[in-house]
Amino acid sequence: MFTKEEASAIKKEFWHKLAQQLENRRSASGKRINWVNYKTGVRDIYFRMEADKRTASISIDLGHEDIGIQELFYEQFLEFKTYLHNILGEEWDWELHGTDTIGRTVSRISKTLNEVNVFNKRDWDKLISFLKPRIILLDEFWFDAKDNFEALK
Repeated sequence: MFTKEEASAIKKEFWHKLAQQLENRRSASGKRINWVNYKTGVRDIYFRMEADKRTASISIDLGHEDIGIQELFYEQFLEFKTYLHNILGEEWDWELHGTDTIGRTVSRISKTLNEVNVFNKRDWDKLISFLKPRIILLDEFWFDAKDNFEALK
């Protein structure tokens, strides 16, 4: 068991290692970006990567506080579902109106890796192998699809 400070330091070290792995990778548009804190450029659409003591996940979170607008974003993503899955090479889970870690209503498109532990450094290669290619592929998808979502802002 780790203290809060130790756990925070381990997680920070993991995210730094992932960032180093992606450091020289340019986005699909050719720009340098912060992969770990990916900015979609569209308000209330977030690409999130998370890792804890049981799982790792990558997601597209639709967090608009107006549920109707959130549904519009979700429906627009549904229009791109086949294209998104083709780019990713796998199907992801789709959830309309779930709850995030702080209790807000969000809609989420996600993929989860079970039975990994960010606090176990032996799992880090597995975690990075899961997260790294998916955030790169999400960027490819977003490069092609972003304009269709900007109109909904």
